[in-house]
Amino acid sequence: MAAALAGVQVGAAIVATRFVIDQTGPASLGMMRYLIGALFLLPFVLASRNLRFARRDLVPIALLGIVQFGVTIVCLNFGLRYVPSARAALILATFPLLVMLLAALWGRERMTGTKSFGVTLTVLGVAVALGERALTAETTPSEWIGAVAVFLAALFGAGCSVLYRPYLRRYSTLPIGFFAMTASVMFLAASAWFEGMFTRPLHITATGWVAVGFIGISSGVGYFLWLWALNHTTPTRVTVFLGLSPVTAAILGAVLLGETVTPATLGGLGFILIGLWLTQRPATLPDDLTTEPPTLAEIRHEDGTRRPPMPPPT
Repeated sequence: MAAALAGVQVGAAIVATRFVIDQTGPASLGMMRYLIGALFLLPFVLASRNLRFARRDLVPIALLGIVQFGVTIVCLNFGLRYVPSARAALILATFPLLVMLLAALWGRERMTGTKSFGVTLTVLGVAVALGERALTAETTPSEWIGAVAVFLAALFGAGCSVLYRPYLRRYSTLPIGFFAMTASVMFLAASAWFEGMFTRPLHITATGWVAVGFIGISSGVGYFLWLWALNHTTPTRVTVFLGLSPVTAAILGAVLLGETVTPATLGGLGFILIGLWLTQRPATLPDDLTTEPPTLAEIRHEDGTRRPPMPPPT
């Protein structure tokens, strides 16, 4: 359920981003998005009183946050300037496949025929639902640049989804999300400076600010749900629910922008639901081949044996 809600949140954020992106820069919007998201999470983090990490993990978690929230969102926001929402959604639909391939390549997850077929059906469902709208418009060179940017966003996000899991097993979900998001805000603030966010007046309408606020708050909630889901199941099973995001974008586009929901959209949703069901079926063997690579402290035990990682400071 948490992964499904996160998938819906991504679709809603795409629609809101598409609405407001022409009023600000990609990095500026990203900074506002995650600054609001971090401030929204701050009271819950303070209430938990659990924001301490081992020193060796500070830099990796911060770098993952910068890539996940900073680089990824700049690529996505930049791409949405040139790529129609439907086409961007089709590109983002490769996210589960990228996660599955990277997780298998890095030895974090076992590939099964059923899981592969389920992910493929999910991507096929998105293609059926949005393909007739996404593939009819003539593609311009700028749209190709935007398409590459959106694909890079999917690739970076997929890599982070796989690499987060060892840290999610050491620490609570909420502190990791807050720390990673805060690290990305500092990175995005530097990028926003070059866009002139701090040197020129902002030209965002009242409705645009509502969209920015929605994007920020929903990102804080959605990312907490995302990390919680990653901590309770495999990366592929979580990210496959992103297949719900483009369908959500299509439905919201129909409600808010007067776009038509076609039979292809409903048919694609059927493929997505079947694919989600297949990926959630329990396997006879565990999905994870490895839990996490050994740390330097583990390797250096005198007897040469691996030991469980040291618990984080309390």
